[in-house]
Amino acid sequence: MKKLILVRHAKSDWPEDTEDFDRPLADKGLEDAKNMSGFLKNNQISIDYMVSSPAVRALSTCEIFNQAYQSAMITDEKLYNPLERNFESAIYGLDDTHDSVAFFSHNNGISNFANSISNDIFHFPTCGVAGFEIDCNSWAEFDGANKKLLFFYEPGKI
Repeated sequence: MKKLILVRHAKSDWPEDTEDFDRPLADKGLEDAKNMSGFLKNNQISIDYMVSSPAVRALSTCEIFNQAYQSAMITDEKLYNPLERNFESAIYGLDDTHDSVAFFSHNNGISNFANSISNDIFHFPTCGVAGFEIDCNSWAEFDGANKKLLFFYEPGKI
């Protein structure tokens, strides 16, 4: 069994003269990311590897989660402005030694991807987190594997 955790970046700011890629987290985003990562950790939700969009707001969210988890983390450009197939491509690149992987990305791609692998229709708020159990032993088996939604958390409801 593998676990895939999808995390939409926390609430960001958009200061004047700032490109989309360089948008920082807002104060609320910093607080939500700290609270959400602590909530997941306190509820024994494991994350042994993190893959983030390189955009500042997603990477900052990932770094805050990593303060709680102390996991290996990398960036993957496929998770910035992603299409559903970008997530699949990133999944197929995962090493099978990682059993519980978190992706940090953006809407609308993250919501669309989550809905493509689940019968539960939902829209990710900023710092929303969905966890899926993937019935496979290798990430290469992702496409044909049964996928089950384990949880969906929103920062305002934890």
